[in-house]
Amino acid sequence: MKVSIFDVAKRSGMSVVTVSRVLNGAPSVREKNRQKVLDAMKELDYRPNAAARSLASGKTGIIGLIVTTLQDSFFDAVVKELNEVLALHGYFLAISISTGIGSDDNHYLIQEDRVDGLILLSPMEEDNYIVELKRRGIPYVLIDNQKPENDTFSVTIDNFKGGYTAASHLLEQGHTSIAHLCGQEMFRSTRERRSGFLQALQEKELIPFEIVHGEFDIGMGYSTCKRWLKQGTLPTAVFAGDDNIALGVINALMEEGIHVPEQVAVVGYDDYYIASQLHPHLTTLRQPADKIALAATNMLLSRISGKMKRGSSTRIDPELIVRESTSTK
Repeated sequence: MKVSIFDVAKRSGMSVVTVSRVLNGAPSVREKNRQKVLDAMKELDYRPNAAARSLASGKTGIIGLIVTTLQDSFFDAVVKELNEVLALHGYFLAISISTGIGSDDNHYLIQEDRVDGLILLSPMEEDNYIVELKRRGIPYVLIDNQKPENDTFSVTIDNFKGGYTAASHLLEQGHTSIAHLCGQEMFRSTRERRSGFLQALQEKELIPFEIVHGEFDIGMGYSTCKRWLKQGTLPTAVFAGDDNIALGVINALMEEGIHVPEQVAVVGYDDYYIASQLHPHLTTLRQPADKIALAATNMLLSRISGKMKRGSSTRIDPELIVRESTSTK
């Protein structure tokens, strides 16, 4: 038996009008009530009739997503959440792996009438995209964009707070010799995480053991730690720019019989799936993909419906997940 909007209303305890407003991305719905409706839709496996809605509204029922890569656990998690939340609103998600603004797939997505709106996930040429999307009148939302001046319609993580929280956690454990291994300087997240880290140390009148720049990969953490070991000097704690870097550090330490966290504590960033599978399990900063996807969806649907006339940005706090790679002293 086909599930109807009335079944969703009954299951959620909300009115049919409220359910309808949620489906249409109305910003007037309280967040608690919106979540009740979304939970009921998921439980009942309710899917709005996209074809009927498209005919009635003149919309395509398709949201485009441009992303630089899916070989990234954080991006992958956000895409999965976006796909699920948009499906609850009756939209299909069309994904393009970007090689730049001029790529064929991107050109197809941003043509008029191809998509109702577009989400850019951690874009590297955001200025060019924004100019083109504005020219074509396509509503868009940026996630994890690189330039603060483009925050008008964006969902970002408070990476400064993440770096500050990571350093504060290690300082509270008594560490005073703390290294930070950064990602590439081109990324806003790199700069903000480092700034937060340094702020926490400066408040204690400390300087870092070392700040190292490199790629967000296992090899960067591994080679840096191997260099420290060869030089015969180790920090007592490391804040890694992401979980891959942290994994490289831990691998190098374990090869030399250095115990984590007893001799060197390690904090990562992102909370990849592997973070909870490592031994020791990795303390890290979680970027909540579900909150990011929900905020981006609500913002984009509000733009599509015309209810959001002015710019709006959402900044989401990361969450410190304490595991075995740091110890309480």
